[in-house]
Amino acid sequence: MTGFAFAWQGQSLQMRCSGALWWPAGRWLVVADLHLGKSERMARRGGALLPPYETAETLRRLGDELDALDPAVVISLGDGFDDDAAAGALDADALCALDGMARARDWIWVAGNHDPAPTAPLPGRMLDAVALGGITLRHEPQGDGPDISGHYHPVVRLAGARRRAALIGPQHLILPAFGRYTGGLDAADPALSRWVAGGIAVACVHRALPLPLPAPVRQRGRPLRPLP
Repeated sequence: MTGFAFAWQGQSLQMRCSGALWWPAGRWLVVADLHLGKSERMARRGGALLPPYETAETLRRLGDELDALDPAVVISLGDGFDDDAAAGALDADALCALDGMARARDWIWVAGNHDPAPTAPLPGRMLDAVALGGITLRHEPQGDGPDISGHYHPVVRLAGARRRAALIGPQHLILPAFGRYTGGLDAADPALSRWVAGGIAVACVHRALPLPLPAPVRQRGRPLRPLP
């Protein structure tokens, strides 16, 4: 798995092609927007019936990163679950996988807009934000930064397809959604470009591929948004 190593805010970081961020100094692995339990939540609320495999696939990919990197700390930057009730609706296999991955390491769930207070006990801790190396890790970018966040599910167009991408600006670093069933917001959308002007995108394909950020577009109609 090929990552893209870069320096940001005085820290040496690596963007992984999985969409995870590796911070070697403290052996921190950072992911955003797992949205575990999305198919269950949509069925529960009368939405589209999706094949109920996204949680297992998302956890499998996360487990691959843990096996490769052996992080001391895993930080999920909000929307780890598709809503608060989804945490309590995880099946036994998913709960067992989470418990196993959290064993012998610290696990931090940052509260997101989808899961401000999960209703089920989970391995690890739930926090509103985390401060590391002078950088705030939170669900959404705020103010002048510096911060690392998720929320927007950024994507770029590459070879005619929409690809998940990290957006690295001078003061804000926005990670792609790690979850299997997630939509995406184009990096050129003003809602995103305002945070990362003057930066780069890193497409998460078979390798982490740095690209120039697309030029911001004039808003035409309703912007693409992450799926509900």
